[in-house]
Amino acid sequence: MDSWYKDYKKNSEEYLELFNTVMQDKQEKNVEFLEKNIAYHTNRNYAVAVSNGTDALQFALICSGIKPGDEVLVSNFSWISTASCISMIGAIPVFCDIDISSYHMSLDSIKKMYSDKTKAIIYPHLFGNMSDTSRIQEFCQEIPFIEDACQALGSSLNNVKAGEAGDISTLSFNANKVIAGIAGGGALLTDDDRVADTAKKLRRHGNHEILGYNSKMLFMNAAFINHRLKKIEEYQTKRQEVAKKYDEHLKDLVVIQDSNDNLDHNYHKYIIRLQSKETRDRLKVRLGANIHYDTPISELPMYQNIEHRKDDITNTQTVCDTILTLPIDPFLTDEEIKNTCNIIMATV
Repeated sequence: MDSWYKDYKKNSEEYLELFNTVMQDKQEKNVEFLEKNIAYHTNRNYAVAVSNGTDALQFALICSGIKPGDEVLVSNFSWISTASCISMIGAIPVFCDIDISSYHMSLDSIKKMYSDKTKAIIYPHLFGNMSDTSRIQEFCQEIPFIEDACQALGSSLNNVKAGEAGDISTLSFNANKVIAGIAGGGALLTDDDRVADTAKKLRRHGNHEILGYNSKMLFMNAAFINHRLKKIEEYQTKRQEVAKKYDEHLKDLVVIQDSNDNLDHNYHKYIIRLQSKETRDRLKVRLGANIHYDTPISELPMYQNIEHRKDDITNTQTVCDTILTLPIDPFLTDEEIKNTCNIIMATV
């Protein structure tokens, strides 16, 4: 059961009251307030609410001037939207390998795959984890750095918040996120008023000035996201408590995604890595667990027919073959955590 539904089950009265309040309210002000709220939580000048995180990424590319045929560097290990947004505007994804410990884009791979056709980089923070991107940003300083913070709202590294580091950054409020809407949702973040203005046009059919999309945030969804943002510190603290218990029980049995000591982690996901694919697959069945993600993006069926370039996928494939996602949400009980750990201990 997703965290969203557990939250609703526990707090249904407050959500029903919110629904009644919103239905009697002005629609537009819910979205406007959400944008100010998101900008505050990410230290940005502007936030533009859209229908989903995928649209936010696509709009980030358009606002960065990416054209058909341009190359965009991207991780080969992420949710498909990180790359599909590139293909949807006719640009060419260039898939980079990852560091084996952080699961984030490898600087060595970025340097190898960079070309004179490279016009942007999309860098995803996976599972709420953040890595120091200063050397990557220094190397890529001539091109827009698009920060895919869709999984990382609430996280911060060295007091820099997820969503704060990119020339343009993006968020998602999909049902599985730490802060989830009732109908998905996303946001584009920027400090440039021209970018914000263009994104606002794009989400509303271009305001009949440019070619645009229908990507408005539903007013009811905005109200629910605003309500949940009030609980972000509570949610994050509880997720961190669950992660700490997993760490204590499992640190000598499995590999845990490497993170910085100065990271305030939102634990969107808790990922472990096993010694072999066979062990992972056996444990997956016993736990009824999910895998995020089991296939490099470049190896998905759709990319057998879509133009792209890719680096060697050694690290990406290793991680895809051996990782497993453990249950984590603010409502997980000690008994549920203990049961999960016991199954892992009996399997590995």
